[in-house]
Amino acid sequence: METTLDTEKALIQDTLKLIYTRRAIRKYKDEPVDREIIEMIIDAGRMAPSALNKQPWQFHVVTNKETIRAFSKAILKIMPGELMKAEPRVIFRQIVHFLHFPHGLSFLKSTDPVFHNAPVVIFITSDRENEWAPLDIGMCAQNMMLAAKYFGLDSCPVGFGKYIEHTHLYPQLKIPAKEQVHLAIILGYGDEKPETHERIKANIYYVD
Repeated sequence: METTLDTEKALIQDTLKLIYTRRAIRKYKDEPVDREIIEMIIDAGRMAPSALNKQPWQFHVVTNKETIRAFSKAILKIMPGELMKAEPRVIFRQIVHFLHFPHGLSFLKSTDPVFHNAPVVIFITSDRENEWAPLDIGMCAQNMMLAAKYFGLDSCPVGFGKYIEHTHLYPQLKIPAKEQVHLAIILGYGDEKPETHERIKANIYYVD
């Protein structure tokens, strides 16, 4: 007979399995995602901790394929200018990032080079004056991506999604001026199975 302890152990194992099997996916099948599932994934994000329990996140969901592709192309167009505004060392890191991009520079030939043809893009915003919001949104996003995995979906955090603010298409999102985009999360049914990257383990320091 299964005990409460057995149930708790099973839940822990299931949670760890989600953590260890989640991957950043950049190839998606042309299949829509039910709105009910999208909302359950967002509900998981809402359960994340936040400074002073302010729950600063706002979710702006886009599912129209043509709109997503238009946003992607608009971001790609202004991306070089936005990157050049950064410090030289940041620009160098971005160049190295592109050279080591899993799909190579061929991603530039894609019909959706930023959001990878995912059927769902969720822009996460917060009040510009909330200094802790970026940390809160990071935890919220992780909850969402783990929940997506639970529902059989794949996901990827897209940092370049924040550049949508600087495109001519930004008004379509109807985001209030007091808010800023911190991150975009893409969701869908993955069409690739990337290998697990080796994890750095020489980074634990016991100070007492």
